[in-house]
Amino acid sequence: MKVVVLHSEVSMGAGKDEEDVLIQVEAVTHALQDLGFEPLAVPCALNLQSVADRLKRIQPAFVFNLVETIGGTGRLIHIAPSVLDHLGIIYTGARTDALYLSSNKLLAKNLLHGAHIPTPKWFVPAGLENLEHLEGGRYIIKSVWEHASVGLDEDSVVFAEDPGFLLEEMKRRQERLGGDCFTEAYIEGREFNLSLLGGEKDPKVLPIAEIRFDGFPSDRVKVVGYRAKWEEESFEYLNTSRCFDFSREDAPLICRLEEMAKACWSLFGLRGYARVDFRVDPAGNPWVLEVNANPCLSPDAGFAAASVRAGMDYSQVVGKILQDSGIFLH
Repeated sequence: MKVVVLHSEVSMGAGKDEEDVLIQVEAVTHALQDLGFEPLAVPCALNLQSVADRLKRIQPAFVFNLVETIGGTGRLIHIAPSVLDHLGIIYTGARTDALYLSSNKLLAKNLLHGAHIPTPKWFVPAGLENLEHLEGGRYIIKSVWEHASVGLDEDSVVFAEDPGFLLEEMKRRQERLGGDCFTEAYIEGREFNLSLLGGEKDPKVLPIAEIRFDGFPSDRVKVVGYRAKWEEESFEYLNTSRCFDFSREDAPLICRLEEMAKACWSLFGLRGYARVDFRVDPAGNPWVLEVNANPCLSPDAGFAAASVRAGMDYSQVVGKILQDSGIFLH
């Protein structure tokens, strides 16, 4: 059965965050072959008519959607499933609306807030312009659209008590954050990643991972920034470890995180697989940082690590993603 692995086109000189999709393509391709399919990798670029024409010629039984960027920007991530919807082709993972709502961090935070799921307080530039007073504290400046920690590092966290200062800092970082940015209260504390895999009724929460900042001085800002994710020789990369072991005292917190992750899955109408990132403050309160639809599937990434911890091999994971996306294995 002929199928397509649709992925972001990687241009010359692209960063490691963009190049990583090619590693995912190779891994998913091998898994699909193990499951008895005939996969063909197809890049998705800004020339959507060319992409659509090629898919029409191939006539795949389904598409495994690995598109993370189009034209080098995460702002267009939802375009790929939208084209597939238009062509009437079945595809894996989040649907168009869910991908759009979760990839736009401001829309995502508004949805979370409306559903009473705790997320750190945030400001957009227009809100700061009309604000006379700002509660003094640490704030982190983020891209609205870009994921994979693009433009994020420890100097993204600033101390501010004046809205004008924070506004200037946001403007100064706009270009490296892909244009649109916002700021949210920085939550000091523990960081957790919860990977979810679609199931028959409810999503399965895979073993929970805590990101530990080994070797970080007590006064150093702890963020999983670009260097921590992609620059293998950096201090941040070498000192952010993933841990799956917890004490009995953490049991109530683990249950709470699982409940909140499932609530996010339901709220955004996710499908196939997802990851929800949390910070837990010193008082033990969990805060949702991001809801990641179609997270990274590289064999060395967090989702695959959680799957291995759950006793599943890569092909089994891909098979579960297919099934939850309405694709039946033969």
